[in-house]
Amino acid sequence: MVTADHPPSRFSEPELAALRTVSRSFSNIDAALAEIARLRAELKLPKGTVHIISDVHGEYAKLRHVINNASGTLRPLVERLFAGQLPPAELRQFLTLLFYPKELLEYLEPELRDAGRKRAFAERTLRNLFTIIRTLAGQSTLRRVLRVFPAEYGALFQEFLAERAGNHPYSEALLTALVSQEHVLELIRLTVRVVRNLAIDELIIAGDFWDRGPRGDRVFDYVQRQPNVTITWGNHDAAWLGACLGQEALIAHVLRISCRYRRLSQLEEGYGITLQPLEHLVRAVYADDPASCYIPKGSGLRETVQMARMQKAAAVMQFKLEGQTIERNPEFNLAHRRLLHRIDRRAGTIEIDGQPRPLRDTHFPTIDPAHPYQLSVEERACMDRTRQSFLASQKLWEHMRFLVGRGSMYLCRDRHLIFHGCIAVDEHGAFLPLPIDGKPWRGRALFDAIERVVVRSLERPTDKERDLMWYLWCGPLSPLFGKDRIATLENDLVDDPATHVETKNPYFHLLHDPQFCERVLAEFGVDPKEGIIVNGHVPVKIEKGEPPLKRSGKAITIDGAFSAAYGDHGFTLVLEPDRTLLARHHHFESVEAAVRDGVDIIPKIEVVRQWDPLRRVADTEHGTEICADIALLERLVEAYQSNQLRQSKTSG
Repeated sequence: MVTADHPPSRFSEPELAALRTVSRSFSNIDAALAEIARLRAELKLPKGTVHIISDVHGEYAKLRHVINNASGTLRPLVERLFAGQLPPAELRQFLTLLFYPKELLEYLEPELRDAGRKRAFAERTLRNLFTIIRTLAGQSTLRRVLRVFPAEYGALFQEFLAERAGNHPYSEALLTALVSQEHVLELIRLTVRVVRNLAIDELIIAGDFWDRGPRGDRVFDYVQRQPNVTITWGNHDAAWLGACLGQEALIAHVLRISCRYRRLSQLEEGYGITLQPLEHLVRAVYADDPASCYIPKGSGLRETVQMARMQKAAAVMQFKLEGQTIERNPEFNLAHRRLLHRIDRRAGTIEIDGQPRPLRDTHFPTIDPAHPYQLSVEERACMDRTRQSFLASQKLWEHMRFLVGRGSMYLCRDRHLIFHGCIAVDEHGAFLPLPIDGKPWRGRALFDAIERVVVRSLERPTDKERDLMWYLWCGPLSPLFGKDRIATLENDLVDDPATHVETKNPYFHLLHDPQFCERVLAEFGVDPKEGIIVNGHVPVKIEKGEPPLKRSGKAITIDGAFSAAYGDHGFTLVLEPDRTLLARHHHFESVEAAVRDGVDIIPKIEVVRQWDPLRRVADTEHGTEICADIALLERLVEAYQSNQLRQSKTSG
């Protein structure tokens, strides 16, 4: 700004053009100075609470509960605020209301038919809810608080927010007017949503929305409804994105894994993707096949043998189409993973890594030994129709646009470096290159190059871009995968467990080395001394006593096997102003049990790092953005003071 010691400077035309854009919002010196003051004050506030969850894998009901109870952090807040005020039964009911307002209000509907009981319940509940809202709002800016208020009740919510001792007649009149209306129960639901939205400043899903669990589509629907969501992509997300774009090997993979875990509802009901072509293929080709190597997990409406045949049909197409993908992309260096031409039908073996292995199943009616990777006529008809179904699914495309629009390969939050899988390195920790767009990239530059391709792939994807999604799903140098192979064929068809081993990249054991972690953190611009690497992807073996925090103290794995198919635990990493803590979740029974019996997931809490002094907004990435905004506004004030930009009387 212009002072006696700092005379006015001349502005370049590009800078003036940028400042003119800012001046539309702050059209005079007073408006700009007021905003500078507000931003400087925001920098002094405690930073917002960030919740990071990874590897949800379709477990909709459990994720919904974890979000609704703010990873277990709402319960202790409520118990502290209402200690000695609410009887145990009433406290339990109030907590259930916070987690499941719609379901609890339906459960209480017979009781609330009485007008007097309804009024007493509504008054008591709204008062208690706004006690929590005022507590949570005291840690945030008014602007953020107002953003999470429902638009229709914004002014009314502000009145309740400003309630102070001594104005009870006014607030009593407000409550009386509200409870006399039929919409008061809907108002309670909206108020509960405000509480939950204030409890979590940002929700980060660190990869893998789909597969294994029942409803990846519902997981995504619920995440979309949260007010501030950010995503880092996982390899299962890349697989579903590639399938949506029409990559045929990934379409076959999605079909196969959905059949394996009996997760067909998300395809048929969630995304409107028909399974009739696959069922027709089974009737035409595999009608008498016992498909004993492909018995699905779990139970469902379709007969087990039918599901096994569907899984086998999808698997054989997947193996063929993966062979085609590898042949099209020699730069993937995966020719050794084309295995179908290595089947010896007479011997009943398949050659893997130069050694023949006995096959558990030798009935492959669609594999032509002369052209083993070519789809049969029946398979081609199935794939063409199924591919069209994927391409035409509006709901799937909606989810993919959100996934890409809110997603990235990595995030930096409050000295935490967050990405799903790994960085491909050699045994010495040197970053390995992967060619993207014809040029080798490594380290952070590789992540950025992949992200550019993913973003542009939503618009007219090329075959190369579709095939890259397949490589991101299962390629050895993929930052989303990080193993030498994905041994689907071996697991299905070969008994020898030695062939099932998927060797992890050295990255995963190097995370125990503090110097390696510091080099990774520095590569991504995170303080190497204070920073923590946060990954998902590889489930922590909780049942074997494996700790999520690595021996280096600088890396943590938060894949706690969220899916019931993998262990039914799960973690949330919670970044609070004064500490980073890990909340370990357990099995979630059901919404019905939560409403009827007050069942909750009360996580086991482990403090990963204490921060002293506590971190403020100024210490965060958002704080850096605010400082840049302040500098820009100060230049705007200088332009006004030097008359290089003209002021207006009012500000928009």
